[in-house]
Amino acid sequence: MGTTVIRGGLVITAADETNADILIEGGRVTALAAHDSDVARAWAESADRVLDASGRYVIPGGVDAHTHMEMPFGGTFAVDTFETGTRAAAWGGTTTIVDFAVQTVGESLRAGLDAWHAKADGNCAVDYAFHMILSDVNEDTLKEMDGLVDEGVTSFKLFMAYPGVFYSDDGKILRAMQRAAGNGGLVMMHAENGIAIDVLVEQALAAGRTDPRYHGEVRHALLEAEATHRAIQLARVAGAPLYVVHVSATEAVAELAQARDLGLPVFGETCPQYLFLSTDNLAEPDFEGAKYVCSTPLRPKEHQAHLWRALRTNDLQVVSTDHCPFCFKGQKEMGLGDFSKIPNGLPGVENRMDLLHQAVVDGRISRRRWIEIACATPARMFGLYPRKGTIAPGADADIVIYDPDATQVMSAETHHMNVDYSAYEGRTVTGRVQTVLSRGEVVIDDRSYTGRAGHGRFVARETCRYLG
Repeated sequence: MGTTVIRGGLVITAADETNADILIEGGRVTALAAHDSDVARAWAESADRVLDASGRYVIPGGVDAHTHMEMPFGGTFAVDTFETGTRAAAWGGTTTIVDFAVQTVGESLRAGLDAWHAKADGNCAVDYAFHMILSDVNEDTLKEMDGLVDEGVTSFKLFMAYPGVFYSDDGKILRAMQRAAGNGGLVMMHAENGIAIDVLVEQALAAGRTDPRYHGEVRHALLEAEATHRAIQLARVAGAPLYVVHVSATEAVAELAQARDLGLPVFGETCPQYLFLSTDNLAEPDFEGAKYVCSTPLRPKEHQAHLWRALRTNDLQVVSTDHCPFCFKGQKEMGLGDFSKIPNGLPGVENRMDLLHQAVVDGRISRRRWIEIACATPARMFGLYPRKGTIAPGADADIVIYDPDATQVMSAETHHMNVDYSAYEGRTVTGRVQTVLSRGEVVIDDRSYTGRAGHGRFVARETCRYLG
């Protein structure tokens, strides 16, 4: 692979901002040195490749800890494959995804994990890892959890929602949490009271309330908060850490903040859609609101300020995408006349880093906090750090040269996700990925894709490193 030097940029990590040049050898960061130092000049003279980052940020590749490539849902599949989804991730400055392998009820965890390995192996443009969705908690699958942790699948997702599909009752959740407390795994929770939500769905449809906006109304914020509270108490009983996915509502944030004030190992993520979109989108006419159907649902705009504040105070630690794209034509349209049949999910793996940089421009978060919530903390939370999520000697050379001054208009016409609409259509943002390296290999070269399917490797993860 030879040696590469990135020179002239402002290197930003969660900890520091430094005017430094970077030496890359064998796919890893070897050293950093001050601009124009004798050491840096010597590197540049002998390097096989020199990348000029003058006037640019040099940041760690993003770590998106919540994606669903080829995810089955409601009789269809998410339209991004591991090939198209990881290529889009690279275009957006994300160099590692953690996707969800799905256990089918009645089958083993191993069968589900093997199926997802088969989907991803040889197809990914950037590195990937897996969480395991537990759909069927029993004595056999509880034992299997230990073996998965040993082979680097160290987190397990359970659902308080979707009765009859992924739903686990409190007893099953408690058993899984107890097992995780023993083997070091991290339980991730979809926290919504699915039993109560199903009642509200039935009542809404019976009353003729069928449009997409009712998806948000029946999935009440209080039912997210109630489930979040219950998950926290079950984790306390089990003596296990807890990570609550896609937190969308003020009331759920309050539950997490209260638990953290008690010193409990309770963590939460939110997603760009909850920070930038709202129920106004769900209410768009002519069934356009179906594009924005996801669960947890979009909330009224006033919730956004609470989410941003929680990101600043570290009551929320991570921004992931929950990337799960379904085309408007032919997929979202399955719910015409019945919002409950609209496939749940939004595209976003390509947009996350840019949207969060816009939050830096707008003064909502600092540059280092941008890197913390998008790169470093997800890597630490899910056992990838310091290999991923930072720029330091020994780390994988997953590096983005980022132009903080370029402007772009987000659009389905120009994005690289395999979906026929953009959730952020027409939105102008400041900042754009220029060049991306994955393990030292240039996969985006000055806005041209030079990567390949099969470059991305499966990464076995350690257990959570965020408990300190």
